[in-house]
Amino acid sequence: MSAILKQRVRYAPYLKKLRTAEECIPLFQHGQYLGWSGFTGVGAPKVVPQALVDHVEKNNLQGKLAFNLFVGASAGPEESQWAQNDMILRRAPHQVGKPIAAAINSNKTQFFDKHLSMFPQDLTYGYYTMDKSNDLLDYTIIEATAITEDGAIVPGPAVGASPEMLSCSDKIIIEVNTATPSFEGLHDIDMPEHPPFRKPYPYTSVDHKNGLHAIPVDPSRVVAVVESTTPDRVPDPAPSDETSKRIASHLIEFFEHEVNAGRMPDNLHPLQSGIGNVANAIIGGLADSSFKNLTVWTEVLQDSFLPFFETGAMEYATATSIRLSKDGFKKFFDNWDLFSKKLCLRSQVVSNSPEIIRRLGVIAMNTPVEVDIYAHANSTNVNGSRMLNGLGGSADFLRNAKLSIMHTPAARPTKTDPTGISCVVPFASHIDQTEHDLDVIVTDFGLADLRGCSPKERVSKIINKCAHPDYRAQLQDYYDRALFYCEKKKTMHEPHILKDAFKMHINLQENGTMKLDSWDVKF
Repeated sequence: MSAILKQRVRYAPYLKKLRTAEECIPLFQHGQYLGWSGFTGVGAPKVVPQALVDHVEKNNLQGKLAFNLFVGASAGPEESQWAQNDMILRRAPHQVGKPIAAAINSNKTQFFDKHLSMFPQDLTYGYYTMDKSNDLLDYTIIEATAITEDGAIVPGPAVGASPEMLSCSDKIIIEVNTATPSFEGLHDIDMPEHPPFRKPYPYTSVDHKNGLHAIPVDPSRVVAVVESTTPDRVPDPAPSDETSKRIASHLIEFFEHEVNAGRMPDNLHPLQSGIGNVANAIIGGLADSSFKNLTVWTEVLQDSFLPFFETGAMEYATATSIRLSKDGFKKFFDNWDLFSKKLCLRSQVVSNSPEIIRRLGVIAMNTPVEVDIYAHANSTNVNGSRMLNGLGGSADFLRNAKLSIMHTPAARPTKTDPTGISCVVPFASHIDQTEHDLDVIVTDFGLADLRGCSPKERVSKIINKCAHPDYRAQLQDYYDRALFYCEKKKTMHEPHILKDAFKMHINLQENGTMKLDSWDVKF
């Protein structure tokens, strides 16, 4: 027992349950239902999952020791190793990474995609364990940075769905990560309550706290405490390029216009932002802008948010995960007194609560795979079938935000087409966000404000302001033909020609480009 572990585990009976990760391996059997802590690659257990994958590789147990795995969102590199070794039978509710996506697309893993605000409560309802005799997760493996005097668990950089998983888990394994400083005091935990007795969440501002600082558990269900010395491993943030900077510039100009029009206060409304270089560029642009006293109500905070704290431009931020690079975490802990006073990590059912998002008037900004000319958006499936990543919480925010914004490059480069794949298409090949949920679409070529517009009124804005110039004439030609076709049939609300609607996608698959010689081409 290391001195720091003894210091972190303040509930003495747990010290009698100390195990190595290898000593935990006999607890696991093929087909079990497992919960992991973590959210977007941080706060997930590390040493027990690593010991299990090492055991599988050493004994050639690929496909023979596999599990039904539930994580609040995506996990860390251990999840990728599990996917590569056929250790994931079923997965929910969100994933990111090539190995797990490959397992899903090759039908080795059954994936259930779910809104992140809904997954934890559905887990407590027993929706994922209906075929089990005891209706519980067999084990939840949770990473802690400290354990309180009464045995409650202090999470690390992510809360996620841990409160709900622990509440409906038969047995619990706690990994106490002594490589990560204690996050004690940074969390505000709400424990699950079942309807019809559920109370409303009381939060009326981003800094409003009401819950617990640690997650209570029944100590009798804790079967092992394992020390972990493995830090979170998050890739360095994607740098902002010229395309993402132009998108950010359009958005900041739009925000300034909204303030001048009196539709937004000088400090805007609480911001929500996704992950990636476009999101980083937007946050970086806001940090350099004239906006001050900003607030954030989001799922995940990245490195790009840290300058906001340092300059004082941000008053307060709420998230369920703080996903920082190695350098980002160092800066965070070196300036703990500054950052910890302006940040709260909550359960994902709260960070993603539709009612709170609507109550606070959040500005939601997320990146799609593609949008269509009527403002439907595809966030998850390339060409309608190939799973890219889970839906995450984008729909939690976009459906309920005061301003619902989708930002994307107008085209994504390919090896076979100098323009690339158009991110504006006639008809989205898979729809995650409907036309009813989006207010603004912005690309590197411009911004389309769709508020108050009928579907046909959106078309010209999206094509002329958002589509890549190389695709505008082609998209307009499709729409003109659809108008002519649908006028005869009296189906003019959202004109489409179904036999042509996906020709750009089909041509990409067949010929490596979305550029068509003619809409009359046959496949």
